[in-house]
Amino acid sequence: MGLDWLAVNPAPSELGRYRRSARQFLMFGIVGGSGMVVNMIVTVLMNRANGGTQNAQDILFPFSGTEYNFRFTTLVWIVAFLVANVYNFMLNRHWTFGKGHKAPVMQEFWPFLLVGSVAAAAGIFIKLAFTNPTSPLYLPEPWWHEDAGIHSREYWSQLLTILITMPINFVVNKLWTFRSVRRRHHARSTADAVV
Repeated sequence: MGLDWLAVNPAPSELGRYRRSARQFLMFGIVGGSGMVVNMIVTVLMNRANGGTQNAQDILFPFSGTEYNFRFTTLVWIVAFLVANVYNFMLNRHWTFGKGHKAPVMQEFWPFLLVGSVAAAAGIFIKLAFTNPTSPLYLPEPWWHEDAGIHSREYWSQLLTILITMPINFVVNKLWTFRSVRRRHHARSTADAVV
């Protein structure tokens, strides 16, 4: 008796599902990559408008009753996220997850924004860890500094944080925004058509 019973061979339908998921992940990554470019353009423009990355740690306002402050770098993270999120949503809606029945734009956008916002909230702390000198994740000198753009701790922290949060966005958006929301909408539409 051989060890044939140990072999795990996916059924043809499962293999197709794996391929489709891999293709969607690749497409999501391409959209995410282009969205990363959009995010970084917003980041560069905002930092230049603020006098350069050496001013990224400027305090915009303190959090009352704490030793913490809202810094320009956090504002950059939020604005760049919002711009890139809208861009990514439109591309993912029409290209990555474009097949099948779609729910109305806003029914899909709000879950997409919510998922992105959770990842962005986590991203704020990750980015701050990369830029805070007391953090174990701080991007150290001499490689990272604010004297030259290519070595900018501000830009690298933004880029690394995007890369860390992207897989979370893919999984949750695939399973919730572009599958569950569409299924519920399709089921309601089908039920309404029968009535």
